[in-house]
Amino acid sequence: MSYVISCCSTVDLSVERLAERDIKWIPFHFHIDGKDYLDDYGKSMSLSDFYQREREGATPTTSQVNAKEYLSLWKPILEGGDDILHISLSSGISGTYNSANIAADDAREFYPDRKIEVIDSLCASAGYGLFVEEMADKRDSGMEFDALVKYGESLKSKVNHFFFTSDLTSLIRGGRVSPAAGTLANILNICPILKVNDEGKLVPVTKVRTKKKVYQELVKIMAEHADNGKDYSGRCYISYSDCPDDAAAVAEKIEENFPALKGKVEVFRIGTTIGSHTGVATVALFFLGKERTE
Repeated sequence: MSYVISCCSTVDLSVERLAERDIKWIPFHFHIDGKDYLDDYGKSMSLSDFYQREREGATPTTSQVNAKEYLSLWKPILEGGDDILHISLSSGISGTYNSANIAADDAREFYPDRKIEVIDSLCASAGYGLFVEEMADKRDSGMEFDALVKYGESLKSKVNHFFFTSDLTSLIRGGRVSPAAGTLANILNICPILKVNDEGKLVPVTKVRTKKKVYQELVKIMAEHADNGKDYSGRCYISYSDCPDDAAAVAEKIEENFPALKGKVEVFRIGTTIGSHTGVATVALFFLGKERTE
């Protein structure tokens, strides 16, 4: 029997990449300036327009994919005779994993002969995308459904996420940074570095003054955590929210210090769902390495 891998738009890859890899996807939703939109890779609202509105003071909110929407994505696949392996955005930052499980339970009643499994990626943005692509590699190499589920459960904690922001507005708004601390950090050009931990939640790592120093700190962190250190030979992805020069600078530093990478660092734009929470001026770095811990 064949199977299909599905995910959510919060992988922050691109429509073209997902189509190329034969991965089905479903959009989250966001609300901004009194209107609702789909997080559909810039079709409903361009990312440039979205981030410009954030810079002008708009406060977007997001809503997850619900069970009914998952069923609408999966129904034609199941009716076509394929099984479903859905990989969800981290349960540590969204309830969509629970919605997918509700949908999977309902689908099993209607399609008892089909396998339907949901994996909590514990990943976000292009880290989630990197995880999904690693899973697609194994599918394409012929790995059977049950083996891939087991492999995914062992792999997800090894997808390392580290990111920094030079604009703390959204972190202040979300309660992760106090207004007083955020104002001081902006004055002193302090860039906090955060990570996604073993529970798929965002936690602080350190604070670095000036972007130039934070670039080098990310190199140091990756050398410490990546498989084989500076001999790391796997994928490395970067995603960013409306700060392409910062993303390019980090990518350049990584390529200079990790010559054995699997191709060049791939750079993606953070979509509207993740961008609603990170705000502008965020750069995230993803690679395979040590298992994540608190």
